[in-house]
Amino acid sequence: MTANSASYGGGVYDCTADNCILYYNTGGDWFNDDPRMTINDCCMPQIVTNGFRNITNAPLFANAAANDFHLQANSPCINSGQNLYITSVSSDFGGNARIVGGTVDIGAYEYQTPASMISYAYLQHYGLPADGSVDYSDLDGTGFNVYQDWVAGLNPTNPASILAMETVNATNNTGGITVSWHSVGGIPYNLQRATNLTVYPPFTTIQSNIAGQPGTTSYQDVTATNGGPYFYRVNVIAP
Repeated sequence: MTANSASYGGGVYDCTADNCILYYNTGGDWFNDDPRMTINDCCMPQIVTNGFRNITNAPLFANAAANDFHLQANSPCINSGQNLYITSVSSDFGGNARIVGGTVDIGAYEYQTPASMISYAYLQHYGLPADGSVDYSDLDGTGFNVYQDWVAGLNPTNPASILAMETVNATNNTGGITVSWHSVGGIPYNLQRATNLTVYPPFTTIQSNIAGQPGTTSYQDVTATNGGPYFYRVNVIAP
């Protein structure tokens, strides 16, 4: 949605938008945090409250003046969408492959030769090259490479930015056990549990697709009502 105008609601209004470019529209306060609007993984001039993982970088169209809305090679929209919104679509608006490089692009056209598998907006935010040279480098000494940091929503240059479980206290509480972990808003998580670490595989998923909250996310395991033992593990669902 680009270069549209209206007296009110130019662009989009009263809707849900996923993986969309919403840029260079005029007319009305369509960016306002209207509870009827949810905008996720979109490229737009300003961030809204009702949504996650949006970017404000200009989309860098190939030639917008000539109505060519393909992405330039350095567009922040490359690899910056979410695959979970793509169900049965296998081609982009131009008939080319829809997901190239592992993660869908934001916008109607998929860039066909990405050099990195990571969101270009993410790499640009941290001043990292988008040529693939640092994708699997551990820049902060945490044991996570840049690709893993991106999936988890972490800062790849800051060793204090981590995905970690908080302390789980043993309890016989009949309401179960509340498990908490350091998290990032909008990142989806799976929570797994084991009761015997000597069997294989020890962990099974007890809750999937938990929407992460800024700072800390918690989940109450209501089935953990006896003496245990219980072992928990949290993992991130890749884009």
